[in-house]
Amino acid sequence: MRLLNTKTLRLQEFLTDIPRYAILSHTWENEEVTFQDIQNIVNLADTRNVQQLTYEDIRAFLLSAQLPVKKGYTKVVQACVRARNSAFDWIWIDSCCINKESSAELSEAINSMYQYYENAAVCYVYLFDVSGKLHPKNPKSDFKRSKWFTRGWTLQELLAPAFISFFDKDWTKIGTRWSLRDLISVVTTIPIDVLEGRSIDDYSVAQKMSWAARRQTTRPEDKAYCLMGIFGVSMSPIYGEGGEKAFMRLQQEIIRVSDDRVELAHSVAAINVFYVEQ
Repeated sequence: MRLLNTKTLRLQEFLTDIPRYAILSHTWENEEVTFQDIQNIVNLADTRNVQQLTYEDIRAFLLSAQLPVKKGYTKVVQACVRARNSAFDWIWIDSCCINKESSAELSEAINSMYQYYENAAVCYVYLFDVSGKLHPKNPKSDFKRSKWFTRGWTLQELLAPAFISFFDKDWTKIGTRWSLRDLISVVTTIPIDVLEGRSIDDYSVAQKMSWAARRQTTRPEDKAYCLMGIFGVSMSPIYGEGGEKAFMRLQQEIIRVSDDRVELAHSVAAINVFYVEQ
């Protein structure tokens, strides 16, 4: 597992003895910071002997090297600040902790994603489209309309972590999964007891599949891949195979691990209905 140091922005691999870490959940927008971008920043910092990187440092480094100052740097730095303020030396951010140029690494990360979120000490959910001027439970708040609640990958990011804090577009904390559980349940149709910590293993495939209904992904195959951790299965991602083939493989894996024949029949039906509705 590769983690980002919240002070130096250096990336470090941990094979065993993984330290306590925070994790970021967000929706991808334009100009996200990549693994390669972080490497460039660290190399520039080394030439100036800078130990703790601020956004101003990063901006100055990039401008001096005639490299683009991506919007995503603000998100990375702010996530690191929140983690550092809570005594976390390490954070995992998907956009820059995965080298997506390596297909093997990407495959491992996709299959491990649920565990990454499950094992994190805290998950910070950044909502770029939510203003903190109104409490999330205010009928006029844009919290319940956030894009974050519509994306496929963020479902497991809501379910897996032990503790979640929500932040608005200005990085002001607006609540936790616990404090907002009633509202989140209404928005997502996920039972309140799940949001309070009940194991998702207590729910049927059909029930869990219903939580994913109407969620979207940029790539069609990800509609299947984003559900692997929720159903406790693994399979190699094959981008280009298409959404239908990816869902067929997901169905086969769910069938393979199921030991309840009645549940199995419902599972197959639920998966087929879900795919058609997408």
